[in-house]
This record gives sequence, structure tokens and C-alpha cells, in this order.
Amino acid sequence: MIFWTLFIGTGAVGGSVMMLADPSGKLMGMDAMLPFFKVLPFADVLFNDFVFSGIALLIVNGLTNLTAAVLLFKKKKLGVILGGIFGVTLMLWICIQFYMFPLNFMSTIYFVFGFLQAATGYAALVFLKQETFCVNEENYKNVGTGEDTLVVYFSRMGYVKKLAYETADRLCADIYEVKAAEKTDGTAGFWWCGRYGMHRWDMPINPPKIDFEKYKKAVICTPIWVFSLCAPMRSFCKATAGKIKSADYIIVHHTGGKYLSAAKEMDEILAIKHDGFKSVRCRKGKFKEL
Repeated sequence: MIFWTLFIGTGAVGGSVMMLADPSGKLMGMDAMLPFFKVLPFADVLFNDFVFSGIALLIVNGLTNLTAAVLLFKKKKLGVILGGIFGVTLMLWICIQFYMFPLNFMSTIYFVFGFLQAATGYAALVFLKQETFCVNEENYKNVGTGEDTLVVYFSRMGYVKKLAYETADRLCADIYEVKAAEKTDGTAGFWWCGRYGMHRWDMPINPPKIDFEKYKKAVICTPIWVFSLCAPMRSFCKATAGKIKSADYIIVHHTGGKYLSAAKEMDEILAIKHDGFKSVRCRKGKFKEL
């Protein structure tokens, strides 16, 4: 997002300075473009030279994007929102050019740049919402008040953690978090975890330090990575094979599938047959059992 705001913003400022320095457009070889501006409203007043165009470019695409860049450097949410909006603004700006000029490479490529900036802004906003999602453990008063059930979970961003705590609170169960030895949080963690998910690799985890055999049942809550069981939970199952007597599975994902294959994989590793199974779709912190 910072790249797009700086790239578009500095380019627009540079272009506007050149227009204002030489309103005739001859310095940049743009004087031949002025007749095309006659299709616009108030052309006889505003577009006899490039003064108005230079000011408009500076305001609409220059200062706006540089402002968003400054906010992004300060890690402000507003910078992410404005950066995405200004990508849409650039596309609208280029649509005016499509109306004025014959189809050309520069207009087309900058329309693509605007789309990419807007898409990056949307993705950055989603990632920001994920990174700021939190679960208040103190809200779940019944967790740990029972003796027979253990809820096990791995959660990269907090969504699975929320579901795990709700389950443990309902069952009065103890709770155990599987912790990865690799970096999994944040946007960088998303891409790093995707690498493990694509290759179906195990991910190193902190050694489990709990007596799993004392529990009659375990409820395993796990996310899906790249349409498969997440790497830390796979490693956990291998580390506790033979120690878990009975298990229910709660699979959390973003799509519309049920991911029975993940349950089958855990059954094979743990050498058990699961008793219960839930497939839960999570989108932007909202859960729906499928």
C-alpha cells in the first residue's frame, strides 16, 4: 500500500509541477494533446493550457496519495482506507482520459495501477482487521472449572481462539493453546504460513507440557490452511498420538467446504475415530456452522 501511494503520489506531483512550470505543454511534448480537452465542459475557460489540469492532478492524485503514505508510515488505519479510495479515484481519473483520448498504453496501464492500488487497499484493510481482532479471556468464567474435558486450539489471528474459548466455557473444560515456534502472526505470518500450507509441511511447535491422558475427551479446534489441516495442529497431533482417548473436531475456515479430509487426517495421526465434528465458516469474525 505504501508503494502504491508513493508511486502514484510522487508521479502526480512531478507531472503537475511540469504542467505548471510550462502551461503550454511543449516542455513535455504534451501541447498536441490540448485539442482533445475540447470535449470537456468549460473547455474554452479551463483547458486553453495545462494550468487547471496541473492543479487538478496535484490535488486529486498527488497530495492525496502522499497524505495517505504519511498516514501509512504512522500506521494509521485511515491511511489504509484512504489509500484504497485513492486507487478508485485514479481509475475514475483515467476513465475521463478514456473519454478524451484514443485508446493508449499509458492510460490503460495507469487504470490497472489504480485497480491494483484499490485491491491492495481492500486486502490491507482485511489484514488490519484480522490483526486487531482480540479475545478477552476473562469473559469466559467457566473455563477450567471441569475435570474431564480439554479444548485444544491453534489460532493465528484470534478467530479460532474465540471459538475455542466459547466451547470451553460451555463445557466447563480446561483449555490448551498449541503454540508454533515459527512466526505466524501478522501479514508476514500469513504468507509464511501459506508456504507451510501449500507443501503440507509440519511446523515446529512448543513441546506440549500437559497430561493429556487424564482427560476423557479432547475438543480440537483448528483452522484450515490452503484447504488442509494447519501445520501446527498436524505437528501437535503427531506429538500426542496415543495420548488422546477420544476427540471431537471443530474445523474453522473461510470457504463453504466441510473439510472432512482434515478430520480424517487427524484420526489417522491420533489413531482414533472422532466422536463429533463441526465445520465452521468464519468471515471477518462472524461464524456460521455448515
